[in-house]
Amino acid sequence: MNTTINYNQKSPLTTSQPVLEGFNSRPFQGESDYPKMVAILQACSLEDCSEMAVNEESIRHQYQYLIHCDPHQDMIFVETADKTVAYGRVEWRDEIEGNRIYALIGHVHPQWRRKGIGRWLLAWLEKRAYQLAGENPSQRPHYLEVGAVETQIGARVLFEQQGYQAVRYFCLMVRPNLEAIPTYALPAGIEIRPVLPEHYEKIYAANLEAFRDHWGSCPDDEPPLQAWLDDPNFDPSLWCVAWEGNEVVGMVLNFIDAHENRIYQRKRGYTENIAVRRPWRRRGIARALIANSLRMLKERGMEEAALGVDTQNPSGALHLYESLGYRVVRQFTTYRKEMTGLATSVIQGKAEAND
Repeated sequence: MNTTINYNQKSPLTTSQPVLEGFNSRPFQGESDYPKMVAILQACSLEDCSEMAVNEESIRHQYQYLIHCDPHQDMIFVETADKTVAYGRVEWRDEIEGNRIYALIGHVHPQWRRKGIGRWLLAWLEKRAYQLAGENPSQRPHYLEVGAVETQIGARVLFEQQGYQAVRYFCLMVRPNLEAIPTYALPAGIEIRPVLPEHYEKIYAANLEAFRDHWGSCPDDEPPLQAWLDDPNFDPSLWCVAWEGNEVVGMVLNFIDAHENRIYQRKRGYTENIAVRRPWRRRGIARALIANSLRMLKERGMEEAALGVDTQNPSGALHLYESLGYRVVRQFTTYRKEMTGLATSVIQGKAEAND
């Protein structure tokens, strides 16, 4: 006997229904939509001061490796007679903590905000999430998830009005210069080695293992190694990886986003994917790897460094980064709402997902 969550909705979700007077909706039309998506994202970045630098190459890479999201079914576009003004999509994932999360991702062009489009878009995405819950039965608790940077006041108000609650806070931190970088020694027996292609699989596996402890971790729903290799910013010569014998101990997978630097006329490198495997934690390895990474970025001509952090990380990452000269410059909030109206059926054998 198994308890299975089963959403009973038989009618398909149409994507050609009117939105508001003067607007219509349609499904995803493939790569021809990428320039329209980029235009919306760039306008949102400028309006919201989120410094989100995207181009068609980065969108293509992202959509090539979507997990539990079919853009032709799980995506919606909003248009006027001659302009695409908003779009959104749904994707789901299973967290190691036991929850199933339906992430709702939407963007409305700033010129078309405050016209009810965002509210309609959120309702469509929620409805599609409930359909997906019916198509993919699970015993896990189900939650809808949205997010907003601190400058997106309208989105935050909308989410709260619709019953979402803030559950986690993330920050972008920046070290404004690469001067006076401290030096920290690694523990005896641990060394940094140049990254070779034959190391990629071990580094990838160690990264997944190390991040299993983090909030929201989804080890079974991570993009494959090939997604790393195909990333436009992939540059393992910048990676800082520590080894003990044949074991990967920890890492900082640094990168430089040249496209972003051109747009914002700066020289910034990112010290991201900072991870130390559990047996080697609390020995100063992360601190030493970050300091070494800062020097690597400086040698590449960078003038500042940035990283993202979960402010509630129990390892004290926020304080570690502050001690190395990083300062918070932007906050992102994750909101969640429990999915209600899901029928709970006690069944035996095959899940009756379409009843």
